[in-house]
Amino acid sequence: MENNSTKWYLLVFLGCVWGSSFILMQLGLKGVNSIQLGSLRILFAALFLITVGFKHISKIPLHKWKYIALTSACGTFIPAFLFALALSKIDGSVSSILNSLTPLNTLLVGLLFFGINVQRRQILGVIIGFIGCVLLVLFGDGENTTENYYYAILIVIASIFYGINVNLIKKYLSDLKPLTISTGNFVVMFIPALVILYFTGFFDVVHEAKVQTSLGFIAILGVIGTGLSNILFFKLIQISSPVFASSVTYLIPVVAFGLGFLFMNESLSAIQLFGAFIVLIGVYFSSRK
Repeated sequence: MENNSTKWYLLVFLGCVWGSSFILMQLGLKGVNSIQLGSLRILFAALFLITVGFKHISKIPLHKWKYIALTSACGTFIPAFLFALALSKIDGSVSSILNSLTPLNTLLVGLLFFGINVQRRQILGVIIGFIGCVLLVLFGDGENTTENYYYAILIVIASIFYGINVNLIKKYLSDLKPLTISTGNFVVMFIPALVILYFTGFFDVVHEAKVQTSLGFIAILGVIGTGLSNILFFKLIQISSPVFASSVTYLIPVVAFGLGFLFMNESLSAIQLFGAFIVLIGVYFSSRK
């Protein structure tokens, strides 16, 4: 009973945090470019997690490090750059809705590579969700060109990586504590992210006022939206199921659209709203037991 209540609290909290992450990324992009944003987000999260979880690194068995490396790449490293690139061209509200394809992709990855059972209604959900996704990508409003909306495909790719990540953690890392997994992930990512940041020329412009303002937003994004949230998400995966954990993406569009409407003057066209509705219907069917 305690686990049942806890998983819902975690789900709602993560939905709120990750829903607000989209506006933080957009604010961060006002002073840095997409690659710098992705690198800085990882580095801030890494510094936080290594500080609080350093003692947990030794608790990772040697044979588990390959899964730690895989989950770090699929769950954070690659998606961090994909989201940053996409948000340089499309609204956060659209990105958050497309991110809700994660449960569908978690289901598909689990079916194809991890041997989970699937029902007809879940297959129907995948098809419905894909149709909604196509509507969102192809029918942008007047302020965004169709060419820009092709960047939405990057969000879909990121959601596939998230699906791989969730299944990997559930199958291979459920015996490790969430803080242990998170710290191990960011130990793996720290040096690559730092090297990438160096070659972007970030350290030549770090003194600029707009860059320093962006750093504040990215620090919040990295520490809370990535570091702390990763720990809680891994906990959610362990006490629930992969598809339930990934269903946090149901709540993310609501938060992201609300904040985008209030603070970033974002809006969706009528066809996009219909597409968003179709996506969520697909997610619902795919995630039902």
